Amino acid sequence: MRIYTMKRFIFALMFLSVALWSNASPVSDLLERIDRGASQKFIIQKVDSEKDFFELDQKGNKVVVRGNNYISIAVGVNWYLKYYAGIHLTWNCMKAELPDMLPPVLQPERHETDMKYRYDFNYCTYSYTMAFWDWERWEQEIDWMALHGVNLPLAAVGTATVWRNVLLRLGYSKKEINEFVAGPAFQAWWLMNNLEGWGGPNPDSWYEQQAELQKKILKRMRSFGIEPVLPGYSGMVPNNAKDKLGLNVAEPGRWCGYRRPAFLQPTDANFERIARIYYQEMTRLYGKSNFYSIDPFHEGGSVAGVDLDAAGKAIHKAMKKANSKAVWVAQAWQNCPYDAMIANLPAGDMIVLDLFSESRPQWGDPASTWYRKNGFGKHQWLYCMLLNYGGNVGLHGKMAHVIASFYNARASRFGQTLAGVGMTMEGSENNPVMFELLSELPWREKQFTKEEWLDGYVKARYGRTDERLRQAWDILSNSIYNCPSASTQQGTHESLFCARPSLQAYQASSWSEMQDYYKPEDVIRAAGLFVEAANSFKGNNNFEYDLIDIVRQAVAERGRLVYPVVVAAFRSGDRNLFRVSADRFLKLIELQDQLLSTREEFRVGRWIDLARRMGKTSEEKNLYEWNARVQITTWGNRDAADGAGLRDYAHKEWNGILKDLYYQRWRVFFDHLEAQMVDGQTRKIDFYKMEEDWANSRNHYGVSGKGDAVHVANQVYRQIVDNARLSH
Repeated sequence: MRIYTMKRFIFALMFLSVALWSNASPVSDLLERIDRGASQKFIIQKVDSEKDFFELDQKGNKVVVRGNNYISIAVGVNWYLKYYAGIHLTWNCMKAELPDMLPPVLQPERHETDMKYRYDFNYCTYSYTMAFWDWERWEQEIDWMALHGVNLPLAAVGTATVWRNVLLRLGYSKKEINEFVAGPAFQAWWLMNNLEGWGGPNPDSWYEQQAELQKKILKRMRSFGIEPVLPGYSGMVPNNAKDKLGLNVAEPGRWCGYRRPAFLQPTDANFERIARIYYQEMTRLYGKSNFYSIDPFHEGGSVAGVDLDAAGKAIHKAMKKANSKAVWVAQAWQNCPYDAMIANLPAGDMIVLDLFSESRPQWGDPASTWYRKNGFGKHQWLYCMLLNYGGNVGLHGKMAHVIASFYNARASRFGQTLAGVGMTMEGSENNPVMFELLSELPWREKQFTKEEWLDGYVKARYGRTDERLRQAWDILSNSIYNCPSASTQQGTHESLFCARPSLQAYQASSWSEMQDYYKPEDVIRAAGLFVEAANSFKGNNNFEYDLIDIVRQAVAERGRLVYPVVVAAFRSGDRNLFRVSADRFLKLIELQDQLLSTREEFRVGRWIDLARRMGKTSEEKNLYEWNARVQITTWGNRDAADGAGLRDYAHKEWNGILKDLYYQRWRVFFDHLEAQMVDGQTRKIDFYKMEEDWANSRNHYGVSGKGDAVHVANQVYRQIVDNARLSH
């Protein structure tokens, strides 16, 4: 009995020592979440320094990571894991099994940066990717952010709860508030003053749930020293505020068919009062922030009748009254922020996110289609990569250009006000290679080539080198990841499978600005190299994710090559060739659907399941599922979808929707064309009705991947190769 008690005592002491160690710093806690016991293999040292830095060193059998703050140290941990241990942590897997004895740091390695800010998120990310995230998923994301040096993220969860409280104080009823606040999947465009109410009404439980989630998010961010950027007061008021509250407002017009909220004129004495109420409620719920995101007139809002200088000063004054240390963070998009609005604001009180630096820079690059001769004047700005629009699935990037243009910006006269980098994607959880690249730019003093960087990336990504994979990435980096620097296309080369069928189909969304810039055959060849290497990397999570993603792209490329045959056969009246080629196109959609079923990241069921799990009642679950389905199909009502072109903007190459919507659209279209070839009668198809029917459905989709990813990828690839032979 005494021996048993002693054993329990010793075990308790051991457990306590581990617990104390894991609580020594947020970085140690992060390491424990990666792999239990991992924190005991590192020595974490925080050292004072005016410049952000991390240093890798060795002491005995432990790796030393030192830095000037917890974020710098976390970057050092990530650098070590990637480039010494061959462990690449990414969105779909933030856990790893570290070796018992870590590879040693044979000589100290130090990296420092004068890029003070590393920003994360676009408002759109909060809808296209994060609309239904729970704390478990957010905890992983914050760990990812810390490891990648993010210290200035937009933190928009729970802002609707602030607005609910503000409007209650202004005399609005719950019903009126829900006519103003957008639903969970459309929060981004409400927060950016683009629309009111669409996707609602939201239940009371949602407001409370989001507020509690935001408190957890902010607590974890602040523990790392991450400075959250909370939404500030932009002058937005409900459109009926003129009549209900007697306010002097400007009408910013419409956005994609939706009525925008009104803009409270800065000359109205109520501007200061309502702004004060807003910041009081924001602070009461979430504490003061040193950074506030404010974007009036975003994406085409009319400024007619608005004194922009006065508006900028009123917004700035209200923010400073809430926190004298606060900095205004603004998105540079189209004409915003207007020069007249920010010209007379003090230097140091604003950071401008050059949202689309890789394609339409506004920082002062004369080659840009959105050229600003004087950049952002005296204000600090961040070099940002947008990369993804609508959360669309697809390989895409400007790998060499992102590297070169960042260092060019640093060396330019505008480099004096360049204060960091930002990831401003509309949708996340895609193209990990590009986000990995951007996050490293601040920590690499000298310019480098994509080839040099890929040498390290491939080894880190898959844990070891392989000539086939290195060759595949060379092909990809010189083709689909080598989008021309002058291109302004909005994200990935969109799949024809997801396009509304027509005889002129080319892109899925309305604003893509796509142009062919690579050979589809190159992507198919790179996919073949991944398939060749697959048996050697079976069970490797990062490899299997990339295998499915790259073969998925190859299937889409084959579809783009088959489609012109279908069109030519129809126009020539060759019914046999038409049916054969149309069936091959449809078969490719089925193959892609089968392929993507192997990974939960590519299943529509995961998106819908996240939405339904957020609900407490069947009514709530159905509302959230409807939000999830509508966003990725029609986006809006018929007027917004068809008239304003929003339909398929957020299309997804995902298992489930490929088979049940995209396949069905193309099948119906081909059947109608075949009938037309027989009787000469054209037929109109109501595609919106098909899309709306899917959005209103409640059929169940699986979440977990099924089948052997390597085996299925091999089968699918062989079939698209055979498909090509048959086409010839």
